[in-house]
Amino acid sequence: MSAVAAGPDAARAGEVWASLQAVTDPELDEPVTELGFVTGVEVAGNGAVHIRFRLPTYWCAANFAYLMADDMRRAALSLPWVTNATVELGDHMYAEAINQGMVHGLAFRDAFGDEADDDLEEIRRTFTLKAFQRRQEAVIRHLLDQGRDPAALRILGVEALRAQDAGAEGRRLIDRYLALRQDLVGAGGPAFVDPGGAAITAEGWQDHLAALRRVWINTEFNGALCRGLLAARFAEEAPAPGAEPTLADFIRRAQRDPRPPHQGSERGENAQDHVA
Repeated sequence: MSAVAAGPDAARAGEVWASLQAVTDPELDEPVTELGFVTGVEVAGNGAVHIRFRLPTYWCAANFAYLMADDMRRAALSLPWVTNATVELGDHMYAEAINQGMVHGLAFRDAFGDEADDDLEEIRRTFTLKAFQRRQEAVIRHLLDQGRDPAALRILGVEALRAQDAGAEGRRLIDRYLALRQDLVGAGGPAFVDPGGAAITAEGWQDHLAALRRVWINTEFNGALCRGLLAARFAEEAPAPGAEPTLADFIRRAQRDPRPPHQGSERGENAQDHVA
């Protein structure tokens, strides 16, 4: 599903795919390309771009879908040669409204009218802060796994973190975290701060780590759920013979389960509430 679509300029289509790497699912903080959401990119000779994407369920939240669609459109338009960019969401309960909004470059409220009761910028801010916490947790966990002193990490400065010899994966995690940290709270000071930019005290360090861990667990669960739903919905990522069952296998089994919905497990029923 992720191959560059044939067109008059495959190289330019590749540039669009590369630009979409910067677009993330707002709840999961993972690129829409790596999640398997983007299914095609077409480039016309006049520089017009058309992007097709999908979501794990027919009922994924309209505000999240609109955020991703708008971010994809903006990512494509950031390329100097792009003259126009449209984004098409397939097989979704609000696909028509979202797709029309993308064609006309409408704000969420304008596209949905009285049905829209959310401020997308506030939602974006909320999940940007969660992404900040998740990225920070990933860096701290990586450094702790390498044997770094927890007390020393608390007072580590930004430049000292940037200079850490943490391996290729550690470098990727650090760079990704520091890029968002700079956007949110600036470039200097302690490397690890709360979402408001305040330093973490010695007394509050363990509570801070526990809060980061909760964000990580919630995000990882939602990510696994979304991947499982996507794989089950589109019959993809079949496990190799003898492989351990995945969330996708569980969902496929649940889809075949003849029991009425009210007899399903409480966790399975409530899990849908977390789908973006």
